[in-house]
Amino acid sequence: MKTVLVASSKGGVGKTTLSTNLAARFALDGKRTVLVDADRQGSSRHWATKRAHLEHAVLPVDGTRRDWDRKVPDDAQRVIVDAAAGSHADELEHFLNAADAVVVPIMPSTIDMEATVPFLDSLAKHPRIRKGKLPVGLVGNRLRPWTTASQQSMDTLRQWPYPLVAELRDTQAYVLMAGLGRSLFDYQSQQVREHQADWAPLLKWLKRA
Repeated sequence: MKTVLVASSKGGVGKTTLSTNLAARFALDGKRTVLVDADRQGSSRHWATKRAHLEHAVLPVDGTRRDWDRKVPDDAQRVIVDAAAGSHADELEHFLNAADAVVVPIMPSTIDMEATVPFLDSLAKHPRIRKGKLPVGLVGNRLRPWTTASQQSMDTLRQWPYPLVAELRDTQAYVLMAGLGRSLFDYQSQQVREHQADWAPLLKWLKRA
């Protein structure tokens, strides 16, 4: 079983988008996949419920309770945790102890990046991260690469102590697919495949983690 924690102290950065699309990708790859939703809004669980009738369904688990791990089936191969917004390392400790990798989405704005620094500082104090036993990867999200703001933000992130493992372009497709319980990986149009390519570095990084 491999567990991926998607977390950020900043709301609205795309945690649920990352979590649901990763879960769908693993399920489409034939992995028995569980999506643990630790946010009380329950957006990830609602998405998984809408997907329940599909061949490549994802099992939703309520992650707002401390005993969430008891609800994960023994035969699960991939577990994606969509952490609650506003959480810091001390509130995520039970997830950090179980995780094999941590993914932190960041929006390309000064406000979002400045808000993420204290969160990363709190992660750095966790024993597994401090000792290099739990990898942390940054994901630039909702990027508009043709803009100076996005380019400068990604240049800044590349200088941070954690690796920038993916740069995901902005598209309304994520919103439309989420409403159907689907993901970017459920479709194969030319336009969608171009956005799927943005995920390749992240998937490769997770495979090594």
